[in-house]
Amino acid sequence: MEHIVDLRGFARRPIHPFDVVDRTCNTNPDGEAIDFTNAYMTIGGRPFLGVSGEFHFSRMDASRWDDELAQCEAGGVTVISTYVFWNHHEEVEGEWDFTGSRDLKRFVELCARHGLYVILRLGPFDHGEVRNGGLPDWVYGKDYEVRSLDPGWLAETRELYGRVAEQVDGLFYAQGGPIIAAQLDNEYMHSCAPWEMTTGISDEWVSSGSDGVAYMEAIRDIAREAGIRVPFFTATAWGGAAVPDDVLPLWGGYAYRPWLFYAHGGEHPKTDEYLYRDFRSDDCPRNAEFDPAYPPSAKPYACCEMGGGMMNSYNYRFILPTKSVDAMANVKLGSGCNFLGYYMYHGGTNPTGRGVYLNEGQVPKKSYDYQCGLGEFGQVRESYGRLGVLHEFVAAFGDRLAPMDVALPADQAAITPENRDALRYSVRTDGRSGFMFLTNFQDHDESDAKHGESIRIELPGSAGGAGSAGGAGSAGGTADVRFDGIGLAPGENCVLPFNMDLDGVTLEAATVQPVTVIRPRGGSGAAGASDTAGAAGRRTFVFMRPDGMDRAWMRFAGGGSGRAREIAIDGEADFQRFEVGFGADGPIGPEIVVVSRALANRMTVLDGEALAFAPEPGMDDPAALGEMNALYRRGDEVVVRSFDGRAAAAPSTYPAGYLVSVDGRASDAPDDARDATCGGASRVLAASFFPAPTVTRIRGNRFAIDLPDGLPDAIASRAGGLADVLLRVRYVGDIGWLFAGGRLLSDNFCNGDVWEIGLRDSADAIRAAGGRLVLVITPLKKGVNVNVDSPMAARLETADEFITGLDTVTLQPVHETVLCRMA
Repeated sequence: MEHIVDLRGFARRPIHPFDVVDRTCNTNPDGEAIDFTNAYMTIGGRPFLGVSGEFHFSRMDASRWDDELAQCEAGGVTVISTYVFWNHHEEVEGEWDFTGSRDLKRFVELCARHGLYVILRLGPFDHGEVRNGGLPDWVYGKDYEVRSLDPGWLAETRELYGRVAEQVDGLFYAQGGPIIAAQLDNEYMHSCAPWEMTTGISDEWVSSGSDGVAYMEAIRDIAREAGIRVPFFTATAWGGAAVPDDVLPLWGGYAYRPWLFYAHGGEHPKTDEYLYRDFRSDDCPRNAEFDPAYPPSAKPYACCEMGGGMMNSYNYRFILPTKSVDAMANVKLGSGCNFLGYYMYHGGTNPTGRGVYLNEGQVPKKSYDYQCGLGEFGQVRESYGRLGVLHEFVAAFGDRLAPMDVALPADQAAITPENRDALRYSVRTDGRSGFMFLTNFQDHDESDAKHGESIRIELPGSAGGAGSAGGAGSAGGTADVRFDGIGLAPGENCVLPFNMDLDGVTLEAATVQPVTVIRPRGGSGAAGASDTAGAAGRRTFVFMRPDGMDRAWMRFAGGGSGRAREIAIDGEADFQRFEVGFGADGPIGPEIVVVSRALANRMTVLDGEALAFAPEPGMDDPAALGEMNALYRRGDEVVVRSFDGRAAAAPSTYPAGYLVSVDGRASDAPDDARDATCGGASRVLAASFFPAPTVTRIRGNRFAIDLPDGLPDAIASRAGGLADVLLRVRYVGDIGWLFAGGRLLSDNFCNGDVWEIGLRDSADAIRAAGGRLVLVITPLKKGVNVNVDSPMAARLETADEFITGLDTVTLQPVHETVLCRMA
């Protein structure tokens, strides 16, 4: 079927300054200023399309921060967003704790080490499924109303903000640090949380607030006076939340919504989160999730809470479709978003309080895995790899994308979440060149494969239909651009370019997605798309072949010949490279590399001059979330973490030989990825070091798990490249509880997925318990149906018969191999 995007009457929206920054602290010591237009953020005058990932430092053992932040950076995250949970730092009134996993200063310093900007979400109310939304219990009995203009409450807020400012002094952007922004409160006048001390009794809730913009302005002023000197402040804007004019409104999107089932069961509706819109159009349809109190064209459309995963609540349990995450990011970009922000990007574990658990009652007491791309213990899932592909695109070409407007097909308004047949797509363009965004994902439904689609973009100055196959004049934007052979596998999404400049060569159109660009080794300058070939040498543009594309091809403008040149891409090969053309002295124009979706998901860009591909996992029993192996930088080293229970394998690289193992073996090219030999296997323990644990039923639904001798010591020492050991439990029941010596290590609301617990953080407790763990399974009543086949199910109770079952308990070592860059 042919589709048409008519740009013949296209006119670009005006871009002008948007005054939201504090000009007393928006410039760093190098003279680079942070600023905004009404369309996008700039750093040093250049468009900056940020990628923010939520990572809660106090929900992770501090010994993991360095490696996990490195994994975030390798995944294309440029900004870390983190809540400062008040009750994690002042659980008892007057007793402040910024030590260990609560050490905010050290966490921010590590972010800086990895080149990551930071947004502090200050509270005082946060939510985040933390007890009381982050408020300490002792606040409940005070003589003021929380989240109000009451002087007593504002005094408490001043104390909190002052303590935070004291911790991070020297780390603000103007001081040369990474902190670029701070969020005020959270969902003010929109959302609240249970007062947990009343749950199950009077069931009271923290106030959502009622003082409007005046309250937000008051706590903004308090933050400044307390020493929070950031270039700009942010606030969540959905649901009618109050946002002052000089605060950046941030948006989001969740397709899986456990709060719908807080007090009852039912069926989850399909959402419109996977329909393209123009969020910067003053005519954009409004709803509860997007109803700004300003003309949308007046401010950037930026996000802080796109669903990077989702928790399982007691009444709503499901296995997250991993393709839902990057599909949403694609739709947001294609709808005008110029700042991506995920909640969550990395899972975590709730700290234990002083006599109470610090969770909200609807979620597990300890586990906050959130099913995100990076799991509670650093597990790498398919959504991480898929997001990485899109993030590399943003890093390389975001400065081109940011100024582009959205153009939607004429029938876009008629497409509904229930429509399986319609091709969902959008265009972002400057009127001559641009990118076409497509998705084939819908939450709470199964998508059908798309085949036989074509799209024609009618450009300004064309007659409509003229030159539709490409040819003379296309590079000048006077002929239409046609995409034939479009297909998409179920759940797949992609970004296709048209009239894209590749260092002086025009790519008229392609059915492969631009991902990144790398410079020759040792070349000067950055590898961003706006750098010229002259500054960085002859560069390599990297593309990804989407799954299910009917016909993969690239069409280049013919230059002086006037005839376009079309190159067919092998639909089966994982890795291909070719030259655009040859002259008398050799290749001319850039080198082109095309990788398959599967290979792209395992790809990391190193130093802007090489591609590294994590080893393909070889798990016999992979988790339903699709676990992968990890590859990231740690200082001058490159680390490969193997989550498949085998001794760590080595990456392949392009160019070959870019990495070298400790014993001098160089990395293979990706063509040889299955037989990569660069490993340093002597650095790791063999998986057979750990025999299976011994599982004994104590009584009823209580089991003893005796771990192999020496396991706690091996984990604690991390000898031989052992990074962690995952205990993997498959069971049937309502809730799973894991203890060591009576101490709760982890808990899980059964959703049919494998339950994974990293043992490294609990090595001391396990050793003290003699290597014995106790597993307790709270039974299901027969008829209490936690449907794990579909995320549409919520919990329904009907009968009295109890059901428990323990299927398997296994140990999965996590190994790491350390490599370095070839000298």
